[in-house]
Amino acid sequence: MRAIRRITAERVRGLPGGRGALVVLACVPGLAAALALVLCADGVERVAEREKRPVAARPASYHAPRPPIVPRDVWLDEESLHTQPPPRYDDKVVAVFVHHTDSPNDYDCAESPSIIEHLYAGQTGGRHWDDLGYNFVVDRCGTIYEGRAGGTDRPVTGAHTQGFNHRTAGVAALGTFTAGVPVPKAMTDAIAAVVAWKLGLSGTDPRAEVRLTSSNDLSRYASGTTATLPAVAGHNDGYSTTCPGAALSARLPEIRATAARLQGRLSP
Repeated sequence: MRAIRRITAERVRGLPGGRGALVVLACVPGLAAALALVLCADGVERVAEREKRPVAARPASYHAPRPPIVPRDVWLDEESLHTQPPPRYDDKVVAVFVHHTDSPNDYDCAESPSIIEHLYAGQTGGRHWDDLGYNFVVDRCGTIYEGRAGGTDRPVTGAHTQGFNHRTAGVAALGTFTAGVPVPKAMTDAIAAVVAWKLGLSGTDPRAEVRLTSSNDLSRYASGTTATLPAVAGHNDGYSTTCPGAALSARLPEIRATAARLQGRLSP
Protein backbone atom coordinates (compact mmCIF):
# COMPACT_ATOMS: atom_id res chain seq x y z
CA MET A 1 0.00 0.00 0.00
CA ARG A 2 2.85 2.41 0.88
CA ALA A 3 4.43 1.67 -2.48
CA ILE A 4 1.17 2.45 -4.27
CA ARG A 5 0.81 5.73 -2.37
CA ARG A 6 4.43 6.71 -3.17
CA ILE A 7 3.99 5.99 -6.88
CA THR A 8 0.68 7.86 -6.94
CA ALA A 9 2.18 10.92 -5.23
CA GLU A 10 5.05 10.96 -7.69
CA ARG A 11 2.57 10.86 -10.59
CA VAL A 12 0.60 13.73 -9.09
CA ARG A 13 3.73 15.81 -8.67
CA GLY A 14 4.62 15.17 -12.29
CA LEU A 15 1.31 16.44 -13.62
CA PRO A 16 0.27 20.10 -14.03
CA GLY A 17 -2.53 21.33 -11.78
CA GLY A 18 -5.94 21.00 -13.39
CA ARG A 19 -8.04 18.27 -15.00
CA GLY A 20 -5.12 15.86 -15.40
CA ALA A 21 -4.62 15.78 -11.63
CA LEU A 22 -8.34 15.26 -10.99
CA VAL A 23 -8.37 12.10 -13.10
CA VAL A 24 -5.66 10.57 -10.88
CA LEU A 25 -7.78 11.22 -7.78
CA ALA A 26 -10.29 8.61 -8.84
CA CYS A 27 -7.83 5.76 -8.14
CA VAL A 28 -5.86 7.29 -5.22
CA PRO A 29 -6.95 5.99 -1.75
CA GLY A 30 -6.82 7.66 1.64
CA LEU A 31 -4.06 10.07 2.54
CA ALA A 32 -2.60 10.08 -0.98
CA ALA A 33 -5.93 11.28 -2.36
CA ALA A 34 -6.02 14.11 0.13
CA LEU A 35 -2.46 15.10 -0.73
CA ALA A 36 -3.22 14.99 -4.45
CA LEU A 37 -6.32 17.13 -3.93
CA VAL A 38 -4.24 19.80 -2.16
CA LEU A 39 -1.67 19.77 -4.96
CA CYS A 40 -4.39 19.97 -7.58
CA ALA A 41 -6.14 22.86 -5.86
CA ASP A 42 -2.86 24.70 -5.46
CA GLY A 43 -2.09 24.30 -9.17
CA VAL A 44 -5.54 25.53 -10.23
CA GLU A 45 -5.23 28.52 -7.91
CA ARG A 46 -1.82 29.45 -9.35
CA VAL A 47 -3.13 29.25 -12.92
CA ALA A 48 -6.13 31.40 -12.03
CA GLU A 49 -3.88 33.92 -10.29
CA ARG A 50 -1.68 34.18 -13.39
CA GLU A 51 -4.75 34.76 -15.56
CA LYS A 52 -5.86 37.63 -13.29
CA ARG A 53 -2.57 39.49 -13.56
CA PRO A 54 -2.70 42.36 -16.07
CA VAL A 55 -0.35 41.97 -19.00
CA ALA A 56 1.73 45.11 -19.51
CA ALA A 57 1.15 46.51 -22.97
CA ARG A 58 4.28 46.98 -25.03
CA PRO A 59 4.72 50.56 -26.22
CA ALA A 60 4.09 50.96 -29.92
CA SER A 61 7.25 51.34 -31.97
CA TYR A 62 6.95 53.49 -35.05
CA HIS A 63 10.03 53.32 -37.19
CA ALA A 64 10.61 53.78 -40.89
CA PRO A 65 13.36 52.20 -42.96
CA ARG A 66 16.44 54.22 -43.79
CA PRO A 67 16.05 55.49 -47.34
CA PRO A 68 18.97 55.34 -49.80
CA ILE A 69 21.32 58.26 -49.09
CA VAL A 70 24.18 59.29 -51.36
CA PRO A 71 27.31 59.91 -49.24
CA ARG A 72 28.92 63.33 -49.22
CA ASP A 73 32.14 62.17 -50.87
CA VAL A 74 30.11 61.95 -54.11
CA TRP A 75 29.75 65.74 -54.20
CA LEU A 76 32.77 66.81 -52.12
CA ASP A 77 36.33 65.92 -53.15
CA GLU A 78 39.55 66.50 -51.25
CA GLU A 79 40.41 69.62 -53.24
CA SER A 80 37.11 71.32 -52.35
CA LEU A 81 37.06 70.26 -48.71
CA HIS A 82 37.62 73.07 -46.23
CA THR A 83 39.37 72.54 -42.93
CA GLN A 84 36.64 72.20 -40.36
CA PRO A 85 36.20 71.33 -36.67
CA PRO A 86 34.80 67.94 -35.55
CA PRO A 87 31.03 67.49 -35.85
CA ARG A 88 28.84 68.40 -32.89
CA TYR A 89 26.00 66.19 -31.70
CA ASP A 90 22.75 66.43 -29.76
CA ASP A 91 21.09 63.60 -27.84
CA LYS A 92 18.40 63.04 -30.48
CA VAL A 93 16.43 64.60 -33.32
CA VAL A 94 12.82 65.51 -32.50
CA ALA A 95 12.06 67.91 -35.36
CA VAL A 96 12.97 68.49 -39.00
CA PHE A 97 13.12 71.90 -40.67
CA VAL A 98 12.42 71.92 -44.40
CA HIS A 99 14.27 74.42 -46.61
CA HIS A 100 14.81 75.23 -50.26
CA THR A 101 18.25 76.16 -51.57
CA ASP A 102 17.05 79.19 -53.56
CA SER A 103 18.94 77.92 -56.61
CA PRO A 104 17.74 77.26 -60.21
CA ASN A 105 15.17 74.51 -60.84
CA ASP A 106 16.03 73.63 -64.43
CA TYR A 107 18.98 71.38 -63.63
CA ASP A 108 19.60 67.85 -64.80
CA CYS A 109 19.68 65.50 -61.82
CA ALA A 110 23.12 64.32 -62.88
CA GLU A 111 24.26 67.86 -62.04
CA SER A 112 23.02 67.69 -58.44
CA PRO A 113 26.39 66.80 -56.88
CA SER A 114 28.11 69.78 -58.49
CA ILE A 115 25.28 72.11 -57.42
CA ILE A 116 25.57 70.91 -53.82
CA GLU A 117 29.33 71.43 -53.98
CA HIS A 118 28.73 75.04 -55.06
CA LEU A 119 26.32 75.50 -52.13
CA TYR A 120 29.00 74.14 -49.81
CA ALA A 121 31.60 76.51 -51.30
CA GLY A 122 29.27 79.48 -50.82
CA GLN A 123 28.43 78.65 -47.21
CA THR A 124 31.95 77.76 -46.10
CA GLY A 125 33.62 80.45 -48.21
CA GLY A 126 31.46 83.55 -48.48
CA ARG A 127 29.62 82.98 -45.21
CA HIS A 128 32.56 81.40 -43.37
CA TRP A 129 30.48 78.53 -42.02
CA ASP A 130 32.33 75.44 -40.86
CA ASP A 131 30.39 73.09 -43.19
CA LEU A 132 27.26 72.83 -45.30
CA GLY A 133 24.40 73.89 -43.04
CA TYR A 134 21.85 71.25 -44.14
CA ASN A 135 21.96 67.69 -42.89
CA PHE A 136 20.37 66.42 -46.11
CA VAL A 137 19.73 67.75 -49.61
CA VAL A 138 17.02 66.30 -51.87
CA ASP A 139 16.97 66.92 -55.62
CA ARG A 140 14.04 67.09 -58.04
CA CYS A 141 14.42 63.39 -58.93
CA GLY A 142 14.05 62.33 -55.29
CA THR A 143 17.72 61.52 -54.65
CA ILE A 144 18.75 62.16 -51.05
CA TYR A 145 22.29 63.41 -50.44
CA GLU A 146 24.19 63.46 -47.19
CA GLY A 147 24.92 67.08 -46.34
CA ARG A 148 26.66 68.10 -43.16
CA ALA A 149 29.40 65.74 -41.93
CA GLY A 150 29.06 63.57 -38.84
CA GLY A 151 27.03 60.53 -39.89
CA THR A 152 23.54 60.40 -41.36
CA ASP A 153 22.26 58.12 -38.59
CA ARG A 154 23.52 60.36 -35.77
CA PRO A 155 21.91 63.53 -34.31
CA VAL A 156 24.36 65.95 -35.93
CA THR A 157 23.93 69.59 -34.92
CA GLY A 158 23.35 71.53 -38.13
CA ALA A 159 23.51 75.18 -39.14
CA HIS A 160 20.23 75.54 -40.99
CA THR A 161 17.71 77.33 -38.74
CA GLN A 162 18.84 80.28 -36.64
CA GLY A 163 18.10 79.48 -33.00
CA PHE A 164 16.81 75.96 -33.60
CA ASN A 165 19.74 73.84 -34.75
CA HIS A 166 19.75 71.69 -31.62
CA ARG A 167 17.76 68.43 -31.61
CA THR A 168 16.68 69.11 -35.19
CA ALA A 169 17.72 68.16 -38.71
CA GLY A 170 17.66 70.35 -41.79
CA VAL A 171 16.44 68.94 -45.11
CA ALA A 172 16.87 71.20 -48.14
CA ALA A 173 14.99 70.87 -51.42
CA LEU A 174 17.37 71.64 -54.27
CA GLY A 175 15.71 74.52 -56.12
CA THR A 176 13.44 77.51 -55.56
CA PHE A 177 9.80 76.87 -54.65
CA THR A 178 8.04 80.18 -54.43
CA ALA A 179 4.29 80.53 -55.04
CA GLY A 180 3.08 78.80 -58.19
CA VAL A 181 6.24 76.76 -58.78
CA PRO A 182 5.55 73.02 -59.18
CA VAL A 183 7.12 70.82 -56.53
CA PRO A 184 8.04 67.38 -57.94
CA LYS A 185 6.31 64.49 -56.18
CA ALA A 186 9.55 62.51 -56.24
CA MET A 187 11.08 65.30 -54.18
CA THR A 188 8.31 65.49 -51.56
CA ASP A 189 8.18 61.68 -51.29
CA ALA A 190 11.93 61.59 -50.65
CA ILE A 191 11.69 64.38 -48.06
CA ALA A 192 8.92 62.41 -46.33
CA ALA A 193 11.09 59.27 -46.37
CA VAL A 194 14.07 60.90 -44.69
CA VAL A 195 11.75 62.69 -42.23
CA ALA A 196 10.01 59.42 -41.29
CA TRP A 197 13.33 57.68 -40.73
CA LYS A 198 15.05 60.43 -38.73
CA LEU A 199 12.05 61.16 -36.50
CA GLY A 200 11.40 57.45 -36.07
CA LEU A 201 14.77 57.10 -34.34
CA SER A 202 13.41 59.26 -31.49
CA GLY A 203 9.84 57.92 -31.68
CA THR A 204 8.49 61.29 -32.86
CA ASP A 205 5.22 61.47 -34.78
CA PRO A 206 5.75 63.66 -37.88
CA ARG A 207 2.25 65.11 -37.36
CA ALA A 208 2.94 66.15 -33.78
CA GLU A 209 4.10 69.38 -32.22
CA VAL A 210 7.31 69.53 -30.20
CA ARG A 211 8.85 71.96 -27.73
CA LEU A 212 12.18 73.48 -28.72
CA THR A 213 14.21 76.11 -26.93
CA SER A 214 15.67 78.97 -28.96
CA SER A 215 19.40 79.51 -28.68
CA ASN A 216 19.60 82.80 -30.59
CA ASP A 217 17.87 86.18 -30.37
CA LEU A 218 17.85 86.46 -34.16
CA SER A 219 15.26 83.70 -34.46
CA ARG A 220 11.52 84.29 -34.19
CA TYR A 221 11.89 83.57 -30.47
CA ALA A 222 14.27 85.22 -28.02
CA SER A 223 17.13 83.10 -26.76
CA GLY A 224 15.98 80.85 -23.94
CA THR A 225 12.34 80.91 -25.04
CA THR A 226 10.67 77.53 -25.37
CA ALA A 227 8.47 77.41 -28.47
CA THR A 228 5.92 74.86 -29.60
CA LEU A 229 6.58 74.06 -33.26
CA PRO A 230 5.55 71.37 -35.75
CA ALA A 231 7.76 68.29 -35.74
CA VAL A 232 8.03 68.87 -39.49
CA ALA A 233 8.40 72.61 -39.80
CA GLY A 234 9.28 75.10 -42.49
CA HIS A 235 12.38 77.23 -42.06
CA ASN A 236 10.05 80.21 -41.61
CA ASP A 237 8.45 78.61 -38.54
CA GLY A 238 11.63 79.29 -36.59
CA TYR A 239 13.18 82.20 -38.46
CA SER A 240 11.85 85.24 -40.28
CA THR A 241 12.33 84.19 -43.91
CA THR A 242 10.35 83.19 -47.00
CA CYS A 243 12.17 79.82 -47.06
CA PRO A 244 11.13 77.12 -47.98
CA GLY A 245 8.91 79.05 -50.39
CA ALA A 246 5.13 79.21 -50.50
CA ALA A 247 4.80 76.24 -52.88
CA LEU A 248 6.86 73.89 -50.73
CA SER A 249 5.30 75.19 -47.52
CA ALA A 250 1.90 74.23 -48.92
CA ARG A 251 3.12 70.66 -49.32
CA LEU A 252 4.21 70.25 -45.70
CA PRO A 253 0.88 68.72 -44.53
CA GLU A 254 1.22 66.09 -47.24
CA ILE A 255 4.85 65.42 -46.25
CA ARG A 256 3.82 64.99 -42.60
CA ALA A 257 1.03 62.57 -43.51
CA THR A 258 3.25 60.52 -45.82
CA ALA A 259 6.00 60.35 -43.19
CA ALA A 260 3.49 59.19 -40.57
CA ARG A 261 2.26 56.46 -42.92
CA LEU A 262 5.83 55.33 -43.58
CA GLN A 263 6.28 55.01 -39.82
CA GLY A 264 3.25 52.73 -39.69
CA ARG A 265 1.04 55.13 -37.77
CA LEU A 266 -2.71 55.10 -38.23
CA SER A 267 -4.41 58.14 -39.66
CA PRO A 268 -5.71 60.54 -36.99
